[in-house]
Amino acid sequence: MITLTAAAQQYLQEHLATGPDGTLGIRIGLRDYGCTGFGYVIDFADSKEEADHVFEFDGIQILIDGKFMPVLHGTEIDYVKQGVNSLLQYNNPNVVKSCGCGESFSFKDKL
Repeated sequence: MITLTAAAQQYLQEHLATGPDGTLGIRIGLRDYGCTGFGYVIDFADSKEEADHVFEFDGIQILIDGKFMPVLHGTEIDYVKQGVNSLLQYNNPNVVKSCGCGESFSFKDKL
């Protein structure tokens, strides 16, 4: 299970409105990245794959490939504004180490 804060829901609804025709929802995943191992990936989803877990929040569908669920389970996604910057922030209880800049992380178990 993942959760979205009200701020993240509003941001993602606005983001989806600018997406390409046929957009089903938002796909969240992971990729090899940075000095500690992994980074989050977010993109428009135009189809549901067999292995996807789908979470719905006020009409927003979040799709996550099942292979990423052990790492993303329990994650709260927030939208944060800090001065002139804004970002999606992932509060993930499975992260055990982050790099100094906060762009990459490692987690308890291997994929």
